[in-house]
Amino acid sequence: MTGDNFMHISILLMEQIAELFLMIFMGFLIVKTGLLKDDDSKVLSKIVLYLIIPCVIINAFQVDYTMDTVKGLLIALAASVMIQIILLIILSVLGKLLHLNEVEIASVYYSNSGNLIVPIVTFILGQEWVLYGCVFMSVQLVFLWTHCKKIISREPSYDWKKIVLNINMISIFIGIILFFTRIRLPEIIGNTLSAVGSMIGPASMFVTGMLFAGMNLKQIFANKRVYFISFLRLIAVPLFSLVLLKFSHLASLSADGNQIMLIVFLAVITPSASTVTQMCQVYGNDSRYASAINVVTTLFSIITMPLMVMLFQMIV
Repeated sequence: MTGDNFMHISILLMEQIAELFLMIFMGFLIVKTGLLKDDDSKVLSKIVLYLIIPCVIINAFQVDYTMDTVKGLLIALAASVMIQIILLIILSVLGKLLHLNEVEIASVYYSNSGNLIVPIVTFILGQEWVLYGCVFMSVQLVFLWTHCKKIISREPSYDWKKIVLNINMISIFIGIILFFTRIRLPEIIGNTLSAVGSMIGPASMFVTGMLFAGMNLKQIFANKRVYFISFLRLIAVPLFSLVLLKFSHLASLSADGNQIMLIVFLAVITPSASTVTQMCQVYGNDSRYASAINVVTTLFSIITMPLMVMLFQMIV
């Protein structure tokens, strides 16, 4: 990656994050002007979780089947699963040592890849590369609807029937089947899924902004804990993931290995997942705290994401 390419990526990252902030501000204004209440965002959260995200997943797998694509998918899958499992083990231990609550653990562990990875990869590498980013999203969704749902809802055990029958899990299954059977959906259905899926960024950010409007802003930015969680999400997790990718040597398995590893890394280094906020709303946890972490990590990611891409360029 040349210096010009790095500068180009840095500018694109800043533009995408700036757009997210404008969307958050719109959600903020909707509540502050009295059009809606901050609690009204719960309806929008359900639309994102159960309608928009499934459309994104199915649409992502609507690409041409080739052996190179399959090989790339397997490499992206290996990298994504490796990072998620090892991070979960380490965070389970650190969570106890650092006295992290459920919202903090979820905010550190889950990245906002769903909102950022698709537009960023599209602009940087092209539409044909988005699929590899969606592999990470799909792996993370499996963990979101198992591990994250369990800790956020404080359920004593996993309800595997609900997990398997969850619309997001079904969407992943449908997407994989359509890809490997080389079935392309009719244009009218594909266009509909694409149109609905494109709402993921705005809708998720509106939820964050609406919740943010109901908070005490001074209290949020005076909370040192938020900055510590932001450090773990934006610095510690990306650095650890970078070391894992470097020593896994997965990039050497394909001519496109470096690009695939960059896509997986871009998915890892994004701010905390807005889905955590939405799950907190739906399952009765501290959604305002989750929203505060999401906003602060999004703010700092303007600086940290370009820096992490630079480190990737130097190390991998």
